[in-house]
Amino acid sequence: MEFEPLKDARQMNGLALAYMGDAIYEVYVRRFLLESGKVKPNELHREATRYVSAKAQARFLHEMIEEELLSESELAVVRRGRNAKSATVPKNTDVQTYRHSTGFEALVGLLFLTGEEARLQEIIHFCLEQNNQQEGGN
Repeated sequence: MEFEPLKDARQMNGLALAYMGDAIYEVYVRRFLLESGKVKPNELHREATRYVSAKAQARFLHEMIEEELLSESELAVVRRGRNAKSATVPKNTDVQTYRHSTGFEALVGLLFLTGEEARLQEIIHFCLEQNNQQEGGN
């Protein structure tokens, strides 16, 4: 299925972008796990949380910022998502980590909605690689 870019995606609020980004990122992670040969539901769920938890997403975001991989406009989207007022209370993490993960999801959502597929894949690939490197380093 192919989607046309949304003309007004850049004007959407950070939480709307994060809503989409959460779903898109999860799909990429699930596909990655299936491609790696994991098929047992409990194993898939456990592995997926290493990538999609608020803590993991916040870590990936910090690593991208440290390595200066994000443009100024991408950082602005991250800030918009991070600073958005959410009625949701995080259950397994602190508020700051949750907000950073929301910023990460907002960026993924914007890249998807604007049709920036190549950049979206670069960022997701970076996250998957970071997780693999961390696991290999342990």
